[in-house]
Amino acid sequence: MTRTVVVRVLVGLVLVVVLVLALVWIFQRRLIYLADTTPVPAAGAVLPGAEDVRLRTTDGLELGAWFVHPAGPAPKATVLVANGNGGNRAGRAPLAAKLAQAGLAVLVFDYRGYGGNPGDPDEAGLALDVRAAYRFLVEDRRVPPGRLLFYGESLGCAVVAELALEHPPAGLLLRSPFVDLAAVGAGSYPYLPVRLLLRDRFPVRDEVARLRVPTVVVLGGRDSIVPPDQSREVAAAASARLVELPGADHNDPVLADGPELVEAVLSLVPR
Repeated sequence: MTRTVVVRVLVGLVLVVVLVLALVWIFQRRLIYLADTTPVPAAGAVLPGAEDVRLRTTDGLELGAWFVHPAGPAPKATVLVANGNGGNRAGRAPLAAKLAQAGLAVLVFDYRGYGGNPGDPDEAGLALDVRAAYRFLVEDRRVPPGRLLFYGESLGCAVVAELALEHPPAGLLLRSPFVDLAAVGAGSYPYLPVRLLLRDRFPVRDEVARLRVPTVVVLGGRDSIVPPDQSREVAAAASARLVELPGADHNDPVLADGPELVEAVLSLVPR
């Protein structure tokens, strides 16, 4: 092979690498936010007695949400649920139903770009979305912050952890949290310079280390999406109680709405 051919091959390889990195940079959020954009049904059709409510963000978006009333005369506490990166709020209906049966009021909502909502999701946008949910609860429904629990699922752990720095809740439940988004991405794409490419960071471990609120971390011992060691690391940083379900994978029902999960949420209810 002549020197000219070698140079051409090397230039071609460099161009391919540059092209791949450029595509990852441009389209990375489509890999992160796996939104189900399908409009969800009316709340009452899925959760009897639940309300359809609207949340308004400070950048002018209107988001769909469901407010679920508890069984019993008055809620023990109110739970703000921040979803993971997939699906929409309809997929969290079983969790909301079980929390309501346990005497908790629940707000489940969809981020921008999910569940028929306008907008495109990113880290800054999700921070605005969860603040709209928080304002709805404390301003419109007059929920005392001392009776408000934050529940984060996977990516939602980052969303509520960041919110808790500004508005500390009575308790924080983190289900399958990761250290930060780059740590998860590096495991999925080991041959890419993930930390250099990522636009959205979601530094869960660093944020919970600054919090001083009662925290429980729930994880699956066989989680194939968020490595269990990352969830344990977050728990240590937060000085959190750890609830580990040894045989559970990331999307197993026991981690979505199982009895251990519900009991972990109830353990955070203020006495």
